[in-house]
Amino acid sequence: MNGFADHGLNEDAFSEKSQLQGGLKTFDAFPKTKTSYTAPSRRGGQWTVLILLICTVFSVSELRTWLRGTETQQFSVEKGVSHDLQLNLDLVVRMPCDTLHVNIQDASGDRILAGELLQRERTSWQLWTDKRNRASLHEYQTLSQEEPDRLAAQEADAHVHHVLGEVRRNSRRKFPKGPRLRKGDSVDSCRIFGSLEGNKVQGDFHITARGHGYHDAQGGHLDHNVFNFTHMITELSFGPHYPTLLNPLDKTIAATEHHYYKYQYFLSVVPTIYSKGTAALQEIYTSPQNARANRNLVITNQYAATSSADILPESPYFIPGIFFKYNIEPILLLVSEERSSFLALLMRLVNTVSGVMVTGGWLYQMAGWAGQLLRRRRREKSEGMLNGRHFAED
Repeated sequence: MNGFADHGLNEDAFSEKSQLQGGLKTFDAFPKTKTSYTAPSRRGGQWTVLILLICTVFSVSELRTWLRGTETQQFSVEKGVSHDLQLNLDLVVRMPCDTLHVNIQDASGDRILAGELLQRERTSWQLWTDKRNRASLHEYQTLSQEEPDRLAAQEADAHVHHVLGEVRRNSRRKFPKGPRLRKGDSVDSCRIFGSLEGNKVQGDFHITARGHGYHDAQGGHLDHNVFNFTHMITELSFGPHYPTLLNPLDKTIAATEHHYYKYQYFLSVVPTIYSKGTAALQEIYTSPQNARANRNLVITNQYAATSSADILPESPYFIPGIFFKYNIEPILLLVSEERSSFLALLMRLVNTVSGVMVTGGWLYQMAGWAGQLLRRRRREKSEGMLNGRHFAED
């Protein structure tokens, strides 16, 4: 009728009637271009492969994020539920055990004879030096050093999944055995280790020489030439004993050649709770007794440390030794790890894939338009040069 038949075309093929033939089989909510009107290209296939790769990478990233969960940190006022504070110490001083006094003096006025509660072990400094040399790079360093391996280990211990994993893998909370004395080793050092309970208030834990700082009726005054407060801290932590978690003063060493010397460490202790999921965190308030047995909950303390070291004049007004001054901060740090629902994951995957495909289609069309425009300009420029040459010949 309109000339379509002369060219072998049928007008019914373009009508709505033809689209409804076959019932629901031919129904499509989105209009499609007929395959006879499309021309496949190599560039389009490459672009499709690139889009699929991008979608795969983004989807895997979303899945890993969902499996790992998201970590949130919240600060709260410390309720003061517990009035006791456990201190865990494993330290070696380069002096004989019978020449040292170990005590705790807290702000409440209580004095704890830590030397009677902690264990003492006669040892050799050379054995511990050999152990330090065999240790990995992030172990047994001075406090002033900032090695990348050690900083990375401390950063890992601040995440929930790492803390919970270490606590579950190392259920035994015993102090490790020290190097065994061999025949001929000089016993010139003392290992002080163990856990003790103190008041949850500001305090001062100190190690001094016999006859200095406290009256000693048995030992009397110790010669200053015997003093050597070179020490190696294997562990210093507050709260439940988790030996595999790295604290700021763990695996640190301080050495001096002076006898009348004073080391001071200033610690700011922050009560910290690591939890996996909000249900475990709510158990602290609903059932505090069962909360400590929950495998998805770790109640501990973190601390920041600064240090100073000074040579003292040999005077009775100055007391040499090793002093740990700790202060309990009135805040509570809640670190929780949560995971969204599986439905939320599917929605994120759909949004990610859809966004990549739509953006890729736009970029593909824009690239095609830019290519056509560039080719058109080149063709016009080429035709202009031919016309100019033709006029010149004429």
